[in-house]
Amino acid sequence: MKITTNEISHADLSEQQANESLVQLLKSCPLPDNQLLPNLGLFLHSKAFSRLLYFFHIYQKIVDSQGIIVDFGTRWGQNMCLFAAFRSMLEPFNRHRKIVGFDTFEGFPNDSITEKDGESDLMCPGSVHTVVDYKNYLDRLMTCHEVLNPLSHLKKYEIVQGDVCETLPKYLEENPHTIIALAYFDLDLYKPTKACLEAIYPFVIKGTVFGFDELNDQDSPGETVALRELLDLSNIKIQRYRYCSRTSYFIIE
Repeated sequence: MKITTNEISHADLSEQQANESLVQLLKSCPLPDNQLLPNLGLFLHSKAFSRLLYFFHIYQKIVDSQGIIVDFGTRWGQNMCLFAAFRSMLEPFNRHRKIVGFDTFEGFPNDSITEKDGESDLMCPGSVHTVVDYKNYLDRLMTCHEVLNPLSHLKKYEIVQGDVCETLPKYLEENPHTIIALAYFDLDLYKPTKACLEAIYPFVIKGTVFGFDELNDQDSPGETVALRELLDLSNIKIQRYRYCSRTSYFIIE
């Protein structure tokens, strides 16, 4: 099933065709079921693989820090699943490293887009939505990852559905013990990005990693505007991961 979500691609025609071919090859994969998951690298092109390396890179930065991981703009949930895998690899018995994902799962709310978000094709209500009942599907995925990893009897994740401008303050109020080790922003928009930055700042520490999907991105300018309004960019070291061009991060020092 093809889902239209107003996403922007900078791939040329040949790249688009190659990506479509990979998808069709995945759908028609002749491997037996018990060989499919161990061989997913067959379908992992360099752009996707570099993104996985980026997330592993920033996760390594928090191994010696206390706190949870918050993922703003979870969507399909790959970040959450990757963080769960990295946790099991790097700190398998850290039961306090909870992973919390926030998303509407219905795309951009109607009142979330402002003039600070520019005029790209992405800036429409409902953009980057998922599918009906996707939160429950993601919950099943995360449950599988818990079972396959250490301390499987303890639930170490949470999926929070709704407008993050409303759900995040409620979550932090209900969890006053929260310390945030890693906050990842993939909200695309000015309003929710600024709201989340303001809400979490009392809960971060020296060493907290802030990761971003769209800083310095003309298609989603609101993310950068929100950060610039709250922090003096000349006082923070915004870094990119050399193998992944779009994403970036900085560490509270």
